[in-house]
Amino acid sequence: MGGLVGYRLRFPFLARWGRPFCVFDKTDSGNLSFGVENESGERFFIKIAGARTENSVITPARAIENLRRAVPLYEEMRHPNLIELVEHFAYKKYYVAVFRWARGDCFWDYWNWARYAKTGEARPFDRFRALPLEKRLRAFGDVLSFFEAVEASRCVSIDFYLGSMMYDFENGAMTFCDIDFFRKQPCENDMGRMWGQNRFMAPEEFQLGAALDARVNVYRLGATAFVFLGEKEEKQPGRGLDRSAEKWEAAPALYQIALKATDPDPAQRHPSVTEFAAAWRAIST
Repeated sequence: MGGLVGYRLRFPFLARWGRPFCVFDKTDSGNLSFGVENESGERFFIKIAGARTENSVITPARAIENLRRAVPLYEEMRHPNLIELVEHFAYKKYYVAVFRWARGDCFWDYWNWARYAKTGEARPFDRFRALPLEKRLRAFGDVLSFFEAVEASRCVSIDFYLGSMMYDFENGAMTFCDIDFFRKQPCENDMGRMWGQNRFMAPEEFQLGAALDARVNVYRLGATAFVFLGEKEEKQPGRGLDRSAEKWEAAPALYQIALKATDPDPAQRHPSVTEFAAAWRAIST
């Protein structure tokens, strides 16, 4: 708790929202984040950009730029499964975003992996993959609904991966907790390898100058379907995924939809999330 006291002195505005009960200071995003709770029992998640974190891979200035750019997207989408933005403001050299606390376990909580290795506790995503198929299908339904909102906002889901998702095991609900790198269309690959986790990324996200559009979102949906319902492991970085029909646990017709969505050629995929969703729901509902 001594560390939390130090943070309270460094960031006195935290007291406006409550007392910190946890800190996330080992992330690679350049954001220092806190869970706080007020006297009424309300909890908030407070993200501070510009404070160096233990594993940060970007500069404080870039972290601030990313969060400032993302705030309008949180305000615009307001999807029921997207973490709810309450307020945002500048504080000294930092930028701060306050969200309502969401229940759930992050699918890529690497800051807890040492503990899991020590205790033998299963990681959240491993627990999720062990759930009955119908629960994972419902969770994918939340992903699909969210991506319809992404498409309606004309965004491309840059850096959507396991760490962007939380799952409430008690209530069976998904929360999407990080859209900081999402971009408005039109946009193109200006990095060579974009932000993200290989198993979720379309080939265009490795090609400098490639257009990034609705078909990237479609690929992301197909990849997520495989991660939730079929793909067992990533055998080698990048393109070594086993997405064979033998691994698929849901209806064969849904496998064909996910396979089409992850075609390496963007022209062969569904042209929009709307079309993917219609095909998926025609079979799964």
